[in-house]
Amino acid sequence: MVDDKSKKDFRDRDRVSNSEDYEIDYFAQKTGLTPQQVRDLIRQHGNNRETLEREAKRLRGK
Repeated sequence: MVDDKSKKDFRDRDRVSNSEDYEIDYFAQKTGLTPQQVRDLIRQHGNNRETLEREAKRLRGK
């Protein structure tokens, strides 16, 4: 099922979807990681955006 991007909502803004390539690519570009590293982080820590940003900083060593 494809997301209807015309229906914007607050419900999933705090999550990163592992099944949506555009979300993975955006998060990877934003954090300086590869898309595969982002997928690995989601598998290890879940899809909470705040947690993923914290873990991405740790992974990059900042």
